[in-house]
Amino acid sequence: MTHHLARWLARGIDTGQRAALQDGFAWLYGFVAVRRRAILGLLGLALIASTLSLLQPWLMKHLIDDGLLAGHYPTLAAIAVMMIVAGILATLLGGLNRYLHTRLSGQILFALRTDVYRHLQTLSPAFYAQRRIGDLLSRLDGDVAEIQRFAVDSLFAAITSVIGLIGALSLMLALSWRLSLLLVLMLPVQILWLRWMRRKVEARARTVRERSADLSSFFIETLPAMKFIQSARQEGREAARLDGLGRFYLADLLRLQVTEFFTQALPATLTSLMRASAFLIGGYWVVEGQWQLGALIAFSTYLGMASGPVGSLLGLFVAIQRMSVSLSRVAELRQATPDIAAAPASAPQPPLLRGRVRLENVSFTYPGREQTVLDQVSATLPAGAKVALTGPSGAGKTTLIDLLQRHFDPTSGRITLDDIDLRQLPLARVREAVAVVSQDTVLFRGSLADNIRYAQPEASAEAVRQAARHAQLDELISLLPQGLDTPLGERGQQLSGGQRQRIAIARALLQAPVVLVLDEATSAVDEATETAVIAAVDTLFAHCTRLYISHRAATLRGCQLTLNLTHGTLRTSSTHD
Repeated sequence: MTHHLARWLARGIDTGQRAALQDGFAWLYGFVAVRRRAILGLLGLALIASTLSLLQPWLMKHLIDDGLLAGHYPTLAAIAVMMIVAGILATLLGGLNRYLHTRLSGQILFALRTDVYRHLQTLSPAFYAQRRIGDLLSRLDGDVAEIQRFAVDSLFAAITSVIGLIGALSLMLALSWRLSLLLVLMLPVQILWLRWMRRKVEARARTVRERSADLSSFFIETLPAMKFIQSARQEGREAARLDGLGRFYLADLLRLQVTEFFTQALPATLTSLMRASAFLIGGYWVVEGQWQLGALIAFSTYLGMASGPVGSLLGLFVAIQRMSVSLSRVAELRQATPDIAAAPASAPQPPLLRGRVRLENVSFTYPGREQTVLDQVSATLPAGAKVALTGPSGAGKTTLIDLLQRHFDPTSGRITLDDIDLRQLPLARVREAVAVVSQDTVLFRGSLADNIRYAQPEASAEAVRQAARHAQLDELISLLPQGLDTPLGERGQQLSGGQRQRIAIARALLQAPVVLVLDEATSAVDEATETAVIAAVDTLFAHCTRLYISHRAATLRGCQLTLNLTHGTLRTSSTHD
């Protein structure tokens, strides 16, 4: 079924989009298939509930024809009791069905979202540099939710509708096959209309998704920068920009609503004509004595029950178009390939690492660019050495650090750690061995202790306290109402730059790497604090290779080796106090 649906949706689109859509359906089916037992159970409940619903009009027919009109009270009472029992059972089954359905929907939704998020975790910084965060959030949130609604809500509604439609049609045929032809005659017209409207709905839905992403990007860009916006007196400008984005979104949303209205208007009109015709013809038969009143009422009820599923199936058509747009947008994320390949399975387990780093003719060019950032760079950093990395802004220092942590791999040449090519080490092992403390400290919602132990979640409370003390955080801890257990809030914005940097240093100390990189890591603290922090780092990590990047001469004091990076080339010199 999934394969046929993918092929139907892919008609009329180019080969690349067709392949992406079919791949997306295969991906979605994988999450649905593992829950087939829960799905079959829900389908069984839906079948029972539909049977009970279909039973009510048939009981009503007999209640009128065999009870009321026949004047037989015992039959009337018996059928009434049966209707009450069927109603109670339908209510109980409905509650159970909603509970199980909600649980299944949530499981599939979060499984889909987690799978996409895990893939995003494998992508390099270059991917995120080319993407708007708001667009990524729109795809992770709105598009994945749209896919889940189709996979569970819409498809279950469709299957339930099909069961109800088949049951209603069967009973309608049993009551009058001639009146039932009305429904059969109008279905082809509805199907042809929906096929013609398919592309229009899909195009409008894609545009609305993109407008939603624009709004998400705006909020993510401006809310963290509100202090700067206020300082620059640009509140009115940003509010006007939001108003413009809102107008564009609303205009495209209304266009989508109009398109969906016309998509369903013709089928709904045909359904109304069909019901009116059935009453006219069936009513004439009753007046002429050719049909029973109860049969006409039952037939009209079943006709309404058949019209409901037809409307649901028409709604499913619109849901399919929305979902196909979301599926293709999520597929774009899933098909983004990681720049970093995992170490081969045959690679030997790394020994205890000591921290000797070698750059062997390393060159690097960012994907999609022509300018070479690093050109045949070679150097050796002895284990346990204190090394300075200097050079003007834009010389490639940050790129070199990214290569050390394998956010990228060299275009040519190689980097080794204790004579092992980084590409032969498990990625997690590389990033455990090489810790980087930069001037832009990343903090998360949670306590101060949680942020310090972020890279080592299993660290003990005593280890956290020691790392905080060595990073000169005692004064900050004494000022916080709950000490280390004090929540820092969103991104720790209430902290000063120096406090944030010291937290990052404590985090790195707790990680216990063999290579420690401090990239302007003390730029926001005063000179006395910087001296104390660096002294503590040099003492605690005397056995580690320490790479300092700073424009302060005092920060680089005591380095045994200086690497000067200029215009992509590296010059090495020994340093003596």
